[in-house]
Amino acid sequence: MLEKFLNIFRIPDLRKRVLFTLGILAVYRLGAHLPTPGVNTQMLAQLFNSQSGGALGLMDLFGGGNLRRMTVFALGIMPYITASIIFQLLTVVYEPLARIQKEGELGRRKITQWTRYMTVILAALQAIGIAFMLTKGGMVLDPGPGFILMTVLTLTTGSAFIMWLGEQITDRGIGNGMSLLIFAGIVAGLPRGVGDLIQKIQTDAWGSFTILAVVMLVIGMAAVVTFIIFVERAERRIPIQSARRIVGRRMMGGQSSHLPIKVNSGGVMPIIFASSILSVPLMFSQMDAVKNNRYLDPIVQSLQPGYPWYVLLNALGIIFFAYFYVSIIMKPTDIADNFRKSGSFIPGIRPGKRTSDFINDILTRVTLVGAIYLILVQMVPTFLISGIRFDKLFLVGRFFESLPTWITHGLGVNFYFGGTSLLIVVGVAMDTVNQIESQLVMRHYDGFSPRSGRIRGRRTW
Repeated sequence: MLEKFLNIFRIPDLRKRVLFTLGILAVYRLGAHLPTPGVNTQMLAQLFNSQSGGALGLMDLFGGGNLRRMTVFALGIMPYITASIIFQLLTVVYEPLARIQKEGELGRRKITQWTRYMTVILAALQAIGIAFMLTKGGMVLDPGPGFILMTVLTLTTGSAFIMWLGEQITDRGIGNGMSLLIFAGIVAGLPRGVGDLIQKIQTDAWGSFTILAVVMLVIGMAAVVTFIIFVERAERRIPIQSARRIVGRRMMGGQSSHLPIKVNSGGVMPIIFASSILSVPLMFSQMDAVKNNRYLDPIVQSLQPGYPWYVLLNALGIIFFAYFYVSIIMKPTDIADNFRKSGSFIPGIRPGKRTSDFINDILTRVTLVGAIYLILVQMVPTFLISGIRFDKLFLVGRFFESLPTWITHGLGVNFYFGGTSLLIVVGVAMDTVNQIESQLVMRHYDGFSPRSGRIRGRRTW
């Protein structure tokens, strides 16, 4: 294995890409320790510790812990993700934008440029909200218009710089730039999560069951990682038969292959999209105009993480974005047309519309399985941190007051042990290893697996 790992640095182009990616990640981690001027970080840390399982904990996950320390990268990549969601939705419902996307590389460049502009606008709006929230919360050393202007400029510039770093990794590094930035932020916070777990052991946070609870937690994490790897490698293979044809004096075609459809084609993106949309009302929950409104405040409070309505809307959002993401990356009509043009067909299925409908039916069923899997993984941190507050349900909450506290209030475990974090870490790690291995195999080097040069563990459903 060491020999195969060293092969990465024997290929000049791959070595440059890997070192360039590591350098960009180092710059990102360096910026994660540059504080925003004028903020009382001690009071801010106390606020995050008191609301680690709430809205701030959710927003801090995708910020890589930068929001907790209010660094220049506090906004993270959330503005870019939100802008991407907006334009991907518009390409579906707005026909002129859909035509621009179909123009090829030039159209994609236009949409990418507009996404960048939208990212800066959203970052500026979020920075204004954060500046006013910090001022009203008494966490500013020298409040005033100067602090607000400095905070907006600093956070907006930091968000734009993160967007640029992610694009550089995608273009000149090993790919998956934005995902790798999230990955780096979560991995950097894991030692803090381990320290929190050790502290719970030392203080007997769960009484006489502390040791047993920690052992069960570690076993549960291993089980979640195994489950994530199994499903991420799972795929539905559609058999394909190519027709025989005579080219000159040679017989071509007649070979059998398959069309792989991954169970979780969207990866972690449906969770990120759903969480980013649900984080919008959470941002307004800190405003006095909302808190003092007897109609808006109950609505916003019911959308806090761990509350039943939040769980329900989050599950529906994951299902929606799972189907939405698959509809973008895989179009059954185009696949059927490509089969017809290449002389390939699915055994027992007529070419054309029947083939398109057959692929669409399989995509519908497989995507539903993948969405349910994402919901289950995303529910793990909810139970560990805050549980599900069934006792807060409107009118019927009193019927759930007799439930155990670990169901309604959770175990108070650190957020980094959540299923979402593990899904991002495991998924990004597997994608990165796949890309590096494909580069090795393409240059006639052995991959990481001992025989075939492909990563084993792939399953079919």
